[in-house]
Amino acid sequence: MRTQRMTLSVSVLALLALAACGTEPGPGSGGGDTVQSDVPVTGVAWSVDSVTVDGKTTGAPAGARMEFDPKGRATADFGCNKIGVDARVKGDRITLGKPVTTQMVCGEDIEKFEKAAVDAMGGELTAKLSGEKLTLTGGGGTTMELSEEKAADLVGTRWTVTTLLDGEAATTVPADLPRERAPHLTFTENGTVRGNAGCNSFGGKAAVKGSTITFDRIVSTRKMCPQAEMEREKAVLAALRGPATYTIEGSELTLTGDGGKGIGATAAPAGSGSQHG
Repeated sequence: MRTQRMTLSVSVLALLALAACGTEPGPGSGGGDTVQSDVPVTGVAWSVDSVTVDGKTTGAPAGARMEFDPKGRATADFGCNKIGVDARVKGDRITLGKPVTTQMVCGEDIEKFEKAAVDAMGGELTAKLSGEKLTLTGGGGTTMELSEEKAADLVGTRWTVTTLLDGEAATTVPADLPRERAPHLTFTENGTVRGNAGCNSFGGKAAVKGSTITFDRIVSTRKMCPQAEMEREKAVLAALRGPATYTIEGSELTLTGDGGKGIGATAAPAGSGSQHG
């Protein structure tokens, strides 16, 4: 792994451009050449399903997503870096401003997907909305497939920890960890939480009220692991103390506790054992 300095061109981020006015018909437009659907484009979180370049399709990593606001701003997260861009649309043709991106440490799989996304999004794009599916097509027939993201349930979902939060600082958990070593947690219907912090299993009380989860009596096993895993575990467990505020946006959970310590986590894909901690 290394610090990935993503220099994303305007063409790369054309996949975000549906945030602007051309995505929905305006007064008196009569539909014309705008992109129309029963599913609104703005104000909807979209999950990235795959990109296809030169006939080769690459599946997106868990948590790859984007969102378009009605004010002409779009954001994306391919599983590592956060990206923002100003966007305008004329009909189904896309024009973008200069993108702004973070420079976080990314795993090899994330890097491969981001490269595929760069290749897929070169040149001018055409957007097509069909039901809950969105297709962005570039030169040479390269495409990106997206689907409307449904909010995951807090309870019963296996949440895989992807980010460690400490105030304004954020550290990415390696995306290529084996399943058994990836920090995760699951909330149950009887007010408890269980999981693994990256080395040791844990469990305890987790009372949910409104947007607050109050953790209590969190206990864990006491196995020793390599230092990097122990440091990661310490940060995860620090977020599970006392009351914490949580939000869910699509498949993304953010949990923030005392002193700004918290975690970001992604819901396990359907069929991957998400109901088991």
